[in-house]
Amino acid sequence: MATHSTDTSHMDTHPDLVSLRDRYTALSHKPVSGLLEGLTIITGLYLAISPWVVGFQNFSPSLRVTNLILGIALAALGFSFGSVLERTHGLGWVAAAIGVFTIIAPWVVAGPGAFHKTIWNNAFTGGVACLVGVATMGLGLMATRRLSRRN
Repeated sequence: MATHSTDTSHMDTHPDLVSLRDRYTALSHKPVSGLLEGLTIITGLYLAISPWVVGFQNFSPSLRVTNLILGIALAALGFSFGSVLERTHGLGWVAAAIGVFTIIAPWVVAGPGAFHKTIWNNAFTGGVACLVGVATMGLGLMATRRLSRRN
């Protein structure tokens, strides 16, 4: 009968991988990463409820649903940044992509008759999502550069 080893693989204990994990762990405990995580969650939750806050829930049902889905996705992404930054920092581009689509959604989804309040709401919220996404990607790049400088 063959026995299975309960030890971790050699890759899990490789010094470079352990060092990289330690860097991301240290990075995830810094105030800036907590700030970015919080901003991503709050931006996502606001985007999800914005049709009712701003008052365009009856204007365009498709824009209402779009904002709701994108907002929930962005908030979920923010929660993942907080729990496993070392594996999700590369997904900052998704937050930026959600932000870009949020900015253009009033025209793409609601059409040319979009109201000013929908345009301003989505432009501001999408802009914040873009900035948070780019900043999250920057955190990952900083950690990777620091590791490569030491080696």
